[in-house]
Amino acid sequence: MVFPVETQERVKRRALSICQEHLRKVVEITRKTHQLIDSFAKSEDNTVKQLHAEIRKAEEEVDLARRKVAKELAEIGAILISREDFLRFTSLTNEIADFCEGIAFRLHELTEKGWKVPSDIKQSLLKLSGGMFETIHKLRETVMTLNYGSSKTSEKAREVESAERVVDDLYRELTVAILDCKLEIPVLLILRDVLQLMEDAADKAEDASDAARVLAFAM
Repeated sequence: MVFPVETQERVKRRALSICQEHLRKVVEITRKTHQLIDSFAKSEDNTVKQLHAEIRKAEEEVDLARRKVAKELAEIGAILISREDFLRFTSLTNEIADFCEGIAFRLHELTEKGWKVPSDIKQSLLKLSGGMFETIHKLRETVMTLNYGSSKTSEKAREVESAERVVDDLYRELTVAILDCKLEIPVLLILRDVLQLMEDAADKAEDASDAARVLAFAM
């Protein structure tokens, strides 16, 4: 069956709109995570606790938005040939929110238990967090170009790759720095988890930018 061109265009715009709304929520939870790490670096324990609660709530909202994407794409059905590409993109970006909640939980636990982290390590964490947020912000910019052709999307996707490489370098430097510190074993393990989750979030943003490239050809 061949569907009218205007129907194809309408459902693609609808699918893109709900995916962009989901991504907006992912970017917001990433922003809050960066704010939490800033508060952690400043030893603002009450703010860390408050932001942790907000991030948990935000993750639930991201999951609801993901389910909405799946539901609407199912309703669109066979009219949208590229719906699997939209689903894959949303699944990738949804994982970023999961990683952010994991980061917030671990730093909240460090704060609650009163375990000490050297100030220089805290500042390096904040720098890494800034790189993670920049990568995901670049991903959102990439998705905003999907209506302007595949070449523009590919150009923006390369910016995501560049930002991810910065995160990768910072991650490696900080991993070595943490191992060089005389930290309590629980603190060391938690911090290594936090570093890994931040790198994973940036990696996932790069994967999602590749998925956006695929979507660009379908738009």
